[in-house]
Amino acid sequence: MSKEPVAVVGIGQTKHVAARRDVSIAGLVREAARRALDDAELEWADVDAVVIGKAPDFFEGVMMPELYLADALGAVGKPMLRVHTAGSVGGSTALVAANLVAARVHSTVLTLAFEKQSESNAMWGLSLPIPFQQPLLAGAGGFFAPHVRAYMRRSGAPDTVGSLVAYKDRRNALKNPYAHLHEHDITLEKVQASPMLWDPIRYSETCPSSDGACAMVLTDRAGAARCAKPPAWMLGGAMRSEPTLFAGKDAVSPQAGKDCAADVYRQAGIADPRRDIDAVEMYVPFSWYEPMWLENLGFAEEGGGWKLTESGVTELDGDLPVNMSGGVLSTNPIGASGMIRFAEAALQVRGQAGEHQVDGARKVLGHAYGGGSQFFSMWLVGATAPDN
Repeated sequence: MSKEPVAVVGIGQTKHVAARRDVSIAGLVREAARRALDDAELEWADVDAVVIGKAPDFFEGVMMPELYLADALGAVGKPMLRVHTAGSVGGSTALVAANLVAARVHSTVLTLAFEKQSESNAMWGLSLPIPFQQPLLAGAGGFFAPHVRAYMRRSGAPDTVGSLVAYKDRRNALKNPYAHLHEHDITLEKVQASPMLWDPIRYSETCPSSDGACAMVLTDRAGAARCAKPPAWMLGGAMRSEPTLFAGKDAVSPQAGKDCAADVYRQAGIADPRRDIDAVEMYVPFSWYEPMWLENLGFAEEGGGWKLTESGVTELDGDLPVNMSGGVLSTNPIGASGMIRFAEAALQVRGQAGEHQVDGARKVLGHAYGGGSQFFSMWLVGATAPDN
């Protein structure tokens, strides 16, 4: 039996900020969910199940928050699932929800991811000891900086590429009313003059710490037909993982990322991603990961990702826009960051991305990764329904 086509008919985000002290976690998630339902022109009673995701519970210190959030999300008496795959969890959560629709388990599913980083300290929460190594790193940047340096050595990329990405994404964020960082006075020179945190990653080349939530309403073909607004259709979706540490692991371009992208492209009938995909919402918490993931996802040959960035291909008006919304570099409620990538991809093909809309976007990739580059989740959405 063929899969049921999956449509994104509702999208809702909170305004992402450093601290939402005016609401509890329950209030935060309900705000995003209500906006998604309003976008879909549906009510809580129309939802068959809820799939929720976030990053590790120790970030906020609330264990199994999904239990007390059921009431806020209209899930009392309904199936509710919790997903966790580190930083990629927002994407994985959306895929779990999509698979419930595709398998015809449920007709309409509300999926949501969140983080309230103001009630945590993610930098030190992520500064965990690694066996047989001296505890010299602080935060995720300390873990990933050596991988960036390895990429620079391998590709011959000049040390200016990271600042070009950050400058682009922060300018894109100015066109996105939901983005956390709105740096109206941003210049390339300011990015390049910002303090060095983890060589070669500068302060302005890192993601912020955000409070925020993102929600989507996913439904089947019949549900999509009842909606007035055009849906985004899932053309392919996949998750892959690999160990954090193992002999032969390529930290610069993980095999799990390549395999995940290849599966999505196979499902969607994508022969040449560079030609067939119009734009990408990519999980880039540190600016150098744009060129690294361009290669990992098959948009550039090995060692060539930085050339696309440097030549302006990934600009909002470029041939392959990347992170039109400002990306993780401008908004980072960790648990929701991956879902924001998926949701922003859907907004693009629905033609609802506002000032950061890419003209003629018909197929857009949403991408998320997490942990020590060991978890990957991706989906490709399109403006027209798949053939099956």
